[in-house]
Amino acid sequence: MTKMIDFSQTVCDLANKYPEIIPILKELGFEDITKPGMLHTVGRVMTIPNGCRMKGISFDIVKKTFKNNGFNMKE
Repeated sequence: MTKMIDFSQTVCDLANKYPEIIPILKELGFEDITKPGMLHTVGRVMTIPNGCRMKGISFDIVKKTFKNNGFNMKE
């Protein structure tokens, strides 16, 4: 089954659909994702591209990492 990730969706919505993205995001530098409550507070409004901008993380690296983990990106 192909996993399709839509980066316009919130982190919370994506994590509900694909729980396996949480350790991927943590490894990429989004350590706060594993703090209790963060996913259901900030994650409800934050998208991955916005999080990249806030944390200074390369969105290209994020996309490559998701691709390497079996995800296709919705453009």
